Amino acid sequence: MAMKLVSAIIQPNKLDEVRDALTKAEIFRITVSRCTGRGRDHETDLYRGAEVVPELLPKVRIDIACSDEAWAQKAIDTIVLAARHNGGEIGDGKVFVTPLEQCIRIRTGEDGSDAI
Repeated sequence: MAMKLVSAIIQPNKLDEVRDALTKAEIFRITVSRCTGRGRDHETDLYRGAEVVPELLPKVRIDIACSDEAWAQKAIDTIVLAARHNGGEIGDGKVFVTPLEQCIRIRTGEDGSDAI
């Protein structure tokens, strides 16, 4: 079984909807972090003739450790549907999926998918 780490960067105003959708999909173990970032919607702005880099915007990062690819796909599909604004808008966010090589439960020492 290949464990996966699903990380999503979403708009802060979509957090409650995404969390509710994940709960309905029986995905309860999530980590949520506040962060800032910038997509490619505006690489640079012009201000008084000089190029300036736009400000970083508030975002939310959700991390979900999945014990197998089926749970990862369920998490991805749920996040994409819940985080999308009105059929899709610039800045809705991104989902990243990476292999999860190891997971260890500190309390018991369990590892692998048993620790998730």
